[in-house]
Amino acid sequence: MRPNLLAISALFLAAVSPFACAQAPASVTTRLAAQNALFDDSWQASLKMSPLLATAVGDYRYNDQLGDYSLAASAARHQRDLTDLARIKAIDPSGFPEQDLISHDLFLRQLQERVNDYDLKDFEMPLSSSGGGGGIHANLADLPLSMPFDSVKHYEDYIARLHQIPKAFLQTEDVLRAGVNDHLVPVRFIAEKIPSQADGVITADPFLLPLKKFPASFSEANKKRLTDEITSTVNQEVFPAYKQFAAFVTTDYIPHCRTTLSINSLGGGTRRYQSALRRFTTTDLTAAQIHEIGLKEVARITGEMAALAKANGYKDLASFRDHVENDPKYQPTSADTIVEDFRKYIAQMQPHLPELFNLLPKTAVTVEPIPPFQAAAATHYQGGTPDGKRPGRVSVAVSDPTHRSFINDEAVAYHEGVPGHHLQISIQQSLTDLPEFRKHGGNSAYTEGWGLYAEELGKEIGFYQDPGSDYGRLRSELFRAVRLVLDTGIHDMGWSRDQVVEYMRSSHAVDEPTIQAETDRYISGPGQACSYKLGQLKIRELRERAKQQLGTKFDLKTFHDEILSGGALPLDVLDARVSRWIKAQLPAVASN
Repeated sequence: MRPNLLAISALFLAAVSPFACAQAPASVTTRLAAQNALFDDSWQASLKMSPLLATAVGDYRYNDQLGDYSLAASAARHQRDLTDLARIKAIDPSGFPEQDLISHDLFLRQLQERVNDYDLKDFEMPLSSSGGGGGIHANLADLPLSMPFDSVKHYEDYIARLHQIPKAFLQTEDVLRAGVNDHLVPVRFIAEKIPSQADGVITADPFLLPLKKFPASFSEANKKRLTDEITSTVNQEVFPAYKQFAAFVTTDYIPHCRTTLSINSLGGGTRRYQSALRRFTTTDLTAAQIHEIGLKEVARITGEMAALAKANGYKDLASFRDHVENDPKYQPTSADTIVEDFRKYIAQMQPHLPELFNLLPKTAVTVEPIPPFQAAAATHYQGGTPDGKRPGRVSVAVSDPTHRSFINDEAVAYHEGVPGHHLQISIQQSLTDLPEFRKHGGNSAYTEGWGLYAEELGKEIGFYQDPGSDYGRLRSELFRAVRLVLDTGIHDMGWSRDQVVEYMRSSHAVDEPTIQAETDRYISGPGQACSYKLGQLKIRELRERAKQQLGTKFDLKTFHDEILSGGALPLDVLDARVSRWIKAQLPAVASN
């Protein structure tokens, strides 16, 4: 944190000068400068405290550092939050331009929520963020795929990080012990997956991947030196650290893990789950309200599926579903066929993006299978760098491929690739009039809401020509509605794992491998699954509002640009922004 000498001087003068109180308030320009300085200070501190974040956004100053995983690091981040919160509260935003005012409110809101929730100590459960194997063991295994390897220095940075992995695991063990002492632990059967996942990393050995892609400019001497150093570090330090961590989890952690599923069983009444819902949905909706929205959406979408069945000549949804779900043409024969299916749909959409948007992504996107050591993870997107040198990645779930289905592929390809996450995140990174924390931050309600909304855009372009794929589009949306029911069912209504699995099976929203992985995901990471549908419903609502109020002057491309050009906003802030945009156009509309 760099000291703000001007601010310190101003405080000193205010304290000693009898005329200070009579002075005019600082000008808008001065207050904006103070706010921008705070944003920059805070962002630079975030990069320094989180070197992997810095790498992810293309800042390689800390590329040889892994970061601090200790309890002390969490406490230091909290103290930084308190300091920044006091600084932003001291800045009067009156008179600020719209984007600067939004930035002020977002910064304050994010800090206030983190400060308010610090005493919940969720950081003491670092393995519970994802039922698909979230945690340090999975995240570190992604290093070879998320770092640059275009210079000898970058390889040396990688080696430096490999050397720090044993310390990171030991720090994480200390955090887990603190969680045990505070009775903040994940569900036992979730924790029981960790040791085998760690063993899977050792078996897959992803840490040697950089040795297979040396730049042609490297000398043979450098290739040999780097190969020897990486190989010895992995075998002598990294793998023993993984084995030690797996043993610790097995012996010292799993026995203390809980058997109750609801996050509220960890104490604090309903506050813990409500906090998660607020963080992920950016709303104040209660669990009961979200559950009811889910039930209504499940009924509505199921009705649309029934109409699609009849339009295709079937007597009812059951017979249509039976045909589609058992037709061999929708059944993959290998992992490669699934990956190629995703590539086909993303390539199909790319040339049509100008029909929907003025703002377009400049960063490329690749499609790849999720590696075996992360097999339980769902299909997901990982952003590229703002300079476009590292493309965005759609990582596709391919485990147990012959028990999966092609049915949802088209919708999910649009969701994760374009016009979904890749388009939205790439555009956000390239916005020039936003502070860095808004270019690279956001919330799940907006990003996942946009992804689900983007699935529908393929229909507007004229895709989903295959009845099974169109069924898959509705099935994908149904899946997100089902999540509202299940997440709240688990964490607010006391549902068992068997109840969750049975509800998902009866909905026919996903295949069996996905049912098992997703059930554990909802148990392990409460709240996040509710963000998709609520975000999509808000974007739909805003689009309909704009169409009704602007009439023939409504332009879809301009509407999309308005949604995207402010970055990932909380749903209430997005609502207010779009409302201002509509209002600004109304005089022009009225005069025509």
